[in-house]
Amino acid sequence: MDKSRLTFLGVIITIGIIFGDIGTSVLYVMKSFVHSTDATMNENLVLGFISLIFWVMTLQTTTKYVMIALKADNKGEGGVFSLFALIKNKTRRSVALLAMIGGATLLADGIITPAITVTSAVEGLHDIVPSINTNDVIVLVLIIFIFIFSFQRFGTKKIGSLFGPIMSLWFLSLLFWGVKSISTRPEILKAVNPKYALQLLISYPGIFVLLGAVFLCVSGAEDLYVDLGHCGRKNVRMAWFSVKVCLLANYFGQAAYLLSTNYNATKNPFFALVPDSFIVFQVILATLAAIIASQSLITGSFTLISEAIKLNLFPKLMIKYPTELKGQVYVSTVNIILFICSSCVVLFFRTSSNMEAAYGLSISVTMFVTTLLLSIYLYKVKNKKTFALIFLLFFGIEELFFLYANSLKFVNGGYITVIIASLIFIIMFIWYKGTEIKERESQYLTVKNYTKQLLKLSVDKSVPKYATNLVYLTGAKHEEDVDYAVLYSILNKQPKRANVYFFVHINVLDEPYRREYKVTKFSDKKILKITFNLGFRENQRVNMFMRQVIADLLEDKELELQPTKYNLRGKAETVGDFRFVLIEEVLGNSNGLSSFDNFIMGLRLKLKKITVTPEKWFGLDTSVITKEAVPLNVVQSTVKKLTRIK
Repeated sequence: MDKSRLTFLGVIITIGIIFGDIGTSVLYVMKSFVHSTDATMNENLVLGFISLIFWVMTLQTTTKYVMIALKADNKGEGGVFSLFALIKNKTRRSVALLAMIGGATLLADGIITPAITVTSAVEGLHDIVPSINTNDVIVLVLIIFIFIFSFQRFGTKKIGSLFGPIMSLWFLSLLFWGVKSISTRPEILKAVNPKYALQLLISYPGIFVLLGAVFLCVSGAEDLYVDLGHCGRKNVRMAWFSVKVCLLANYFGQAAYLLSTNYNATKNPFFALVPDSFIVFQVILATLAAIIASQSLITGSFTLISEAIKLNLFPKLMIKYPTELKGQVYVSTVNIILFICSSCVVLFFRTSSNMEAAYGLSISVTMFVTTLLLSIYLYKVKNKKTFALIFLLFFGIEELFFLYANSLKFVNGGYITVIIASLIFIIMFIWYKGTEIKERESQYLTVKNYTKQLLKLSVDKSVPKYATNLVYLTGAKHEEDVDYAVLYSILNKQPKRANVYFFVHINVLDEPYRREYKVTKFSDKKILKITFNLGFRENQRVNMFMRQVIADLLEDKELELQPTKYNLRGKAETVGDFRFVLIEEVLGNSNGLSSFDNFIMGLRLKLKKITVTPEKWFGLDTSVITKEAVPLNVVQSTVKKLTRIK
């Protein structure tokens, strides 16, 4: 799909990929409203609540995200980490903390959302089989979870084409039942007048409890921005305006039901709109929509983690690409954690009504962080200073109200997502701060100063040949430099003779997709540094990339073929063998670090041990690899001189 073009097919696919979360909010928003008011209904209360939904959805989703945030894209990609990549070079490093908070709370929301969405849909079975109990619902939800999470490793290419039509049918059903209900109480439409929302805000004593319920209607708005890269701005915008009509029609229809004589406080207002003859169809459709919504959030979590890893905000985890679709990734560790945590949420809360208490708090933090980052982007990058301040004041104040409203849910279950988000943030902080300390304290040497020694070593036959081609991964960003530990390993630790020395540096760019490399030659055909410039969504497959680089160098005669005496084809001219040396940093006892930095580095190294190995991360599984441990080279603490006793 050409993401830059607006097409009918593109809109349908967009509806299937992006709008599952916000599209299934109709299952529990009005139900939460009923519970928040002790099931007592009157016209002013219902009109005020539905008016709040209309205006919050218009301001928060349409204005903030669809009209403004979608313009703040990084080469077509959106989300809190893409936004961070856009502004990080123009702001202080502390902005990284905001990005980590936003990412952590968004990932925490990705755990609670599948639980509440699927449970709300399956609970519709109560209207079909009244005898079904809570335990039966839980078992069915867990079975659905097993299916959803087991399928992730295969990607969604095969079933993804069904998402659009199914979700389109879902939204059409929302529109149909909503309009049908509105026709019985057309006066409900006067709620579009903001005076009803303002009256409720001013006069209702428990307004913050109601705001917590209102907020649920925009809980999936962040997904529009995060998944921008999958569909393109034009398709997202057109799809949203179609989806918004369907959602509002259903919300207004449910509000009309609350004012009708048929109102029953024990029923979910969403399923109450559907006649008994169609309830089976609607429950099945709701369950399919909930599965698709969960699927979108899970794959979105994979993308978020993948971006965080490339931006040095998260420990390295094994990333797989289940299909050839650009941007579709699979992270098995995240998949397992999401499955366990979402299942535990279902087992702990048991019903969707109980989950509502935990839902909303984490995503309200994410939205507030997005507002802060967007304001910085508008101020620093776009130079729209007045607009940035107005944007920050308007949406910042609005979201602080929602944040306070959702914080009231803390003791009733909100603490669950806060704990999850806090754990994710701590991991991010340790990794980011540890990487910062490592880069700050690492020492680099200019290769040109050691070229003569390397060339002399290369032809010194008194030293056993270590490899024909010796490859080191280096963190030195400057073309002329390599790590102190690299040259120490070649010249000091155990002199390593090779015909050709390669120093490889991977430079992760602030844009999502780019693959290019540059060759710096220190000695013709003997000592080379290869710098790979890769987008933060690209996989760092060094083995595969090096094959292409070697082929290009041979074609341009910048590298010589090496004669081999023994070969399957007899004596031949080949590139020769390759050996990769990976330097593993360790923490020395006397390293000169402060107590805090020492603590952080210790935790970072522990995290590194339980995450993916460097050889797997860099795609070196089939290569000849040597690992060497070198203490982190920092300023040594001063030691008093010993006095000799005679």
